[in-house]
Amino acid sequence: MIANIVKPGHKTRGVLNYLYGPGRANEHTDPHLVASWDGFAPDPGRDRDATLAQLATVLDLRVKQAGHKAPKNHVWHCSIRAAPEDRHLTDDEWATIARRVLNATGIAPAGDPDACRWVAVRHADDHIHIVATKVRGDLRPPRNWNDFLRADKELVVIEKEYGLRQVPRGDRTAAKRPTRAEQEKAQRTGRATTARERLRTTARTLLAAATTPEKFFRLLEGSGVLVEIQRFPSGDIRGYKVALADDTNKDGQPVWFSGSTLAPDLSYPKINERLTASSPAAPSEPRAWRRLAQATDRVPELLDHSEDEAGQAHITVLAETLDILPLAAPPALRTGLLQAAAAFERASRSRIRAQHQQAQATRRAVKAILREPAPKDGALLAIVLDAVLLAAVAAQHWHRTRGHNQQAEAARQAAEHLRAAYQVAAGEPLAAIHRRGTELPEWIRRQQAATVRRALPEQAEQILAEPGWPALAATLAQAGTAGHNPAALLTEATTRRELDTATSVSEVLTWRLHRLADLTQRTTSRTPAAPSAPYRPVRTDQQRRTR
Repeated sequence: MIANIVKPGHKTRGVLNYLYGPGRANEHTDPHLVASWDGFAPDPGRDRDATLAQLATVLDLRVKQAGHKAPKNHVWHCSIRAAPEDRHLTDDEWATIARRVLNATGIAPAGDPDACRWVAVRHADDHIHIVATKVRGDLRPPRNWNDFLRADKELVVIEKEYGLRQVPRGDRTAAKRPTRAEQEKAQRTGRATTARERLRTTARTLLAAATTPEKFFRLLEGSGVLVEIQRFPSGDIRGYKVALADDTNKDGQPVWFSGSTLAPDLSYPKINERLTASSPAAPSEPRAWRRLAQATDRVPELLDHSEDEAGQAHITVLAETLDILPLAAPPALRTGLLQAAAAFERASRSRIRAQHQQAQATRRAVKAILREPAPKDGALLAIVLDAVLLAAVAAQHWHRTRGHNQQAEAARQAAEHLRAAYQVAAGEPLAAIHRRGTELPEWIRRQQAATVRRALPEQAEQILAEPGWPALAATLAQAGTAGHNPAALLTEATTRRELDTATSVSEVLTWRLHRLADLTQRTTSRTPAAPSAPYRPVRTDQQRRTR
């Protein structure tokens, strides 16, 4: 159940006209009162002799009595909507809910004879509107500060008592939603998204690429965004605002947005804190994508064993990774990656303050891939996406265990988009590894099967029966040829992540082994030569732990 309290207005009759009217798309049916301040307010929906003018007059009585002492915007308007899957509540139930919300917000405290006048109107099965005039019987204004939070807190209790869906609550760290006017303007101009949303996406992407605040502003200007930097008298930067050249007001002037109105983490203080905590970017080198895969692969473990502030920093960098990937990935993957980045945006913030210095290594790896072309090796790209997917799932769990319901849901949605992108990227390279597995000599396949049974006795038969087993067998053979201990690698791969939710355990292990043993640099399209003698694993556990 969700409450929406709109900005106070000054036309009581105008609000009533809308509530009792047909709606913008004739969606209003049977508008009528379910409750009022005294139970005797005229109801134009059910009483033929009652009019909207009469109802507006009785609601405004105290406003008239207060005269110039009445607030200019005296109309308080709150809608309360049930979830689509909830049962249809009766009028009496809605009436009780309205009274409880009015009591919680301070508009009409229970038992207060001087409480504000109000009515609750129902014109649909799933919601009601409460309209009140903000002048009490003693002609003073109500004490209704923080009314939204107080209403929302009461609705949490109501959901449990009435057996309704318990809606995930936010923590006031979400980006501001576009207004209805912004949405309608985007529709008129044929845009799929509003100017605010376009600016937010651009700013987040370029922030992930920037190394200093000054570089961030230069990137914004280079992308065609109008930028105005605001300074203190000392000359230090106080803030900034941005606009799109094609988004103007009625006077033909750009419509400006400050960074904080795009998203809380896009304010200048937050940007400055994040970028100044980062060490200089590493020089371009050919292993940037591998370093990103390895750095991202450690994120789930870091989330499990770090303090909350460090964990939030790693989730922030994961969001930066998702913002950067669409710029660097092949065209076929960009749409899915853009959707993943947009979904994860909500998961990137919480009330926990990030210690950005804890995630410098991963942030350097993220920025480095912009200076290196997308890998021609499809296996490497699949490995990166697999690592990012696992990190997103870990972020979902991290948020859920801390009660961050909206962030957890956002991470889940991002993981779904990443899973689809991964499947596109992994198809061809996984098929190539699979072919190499089918070409292995029979004695090598038996040897690798024995390795699996020894390392993973409880899951071995499932793995050996999966279609992805030949690819895992080829990977184990390649790891052994490279000097690794396949059994030890398997053990490490399974202890670092759970496998219960994996659709194909063999496929997940294939990519994990590639990351742990850094096999992509050795991957070719041909089958690795079989060893001339039975393979004896080389134990390099200490070397692997310290790399």
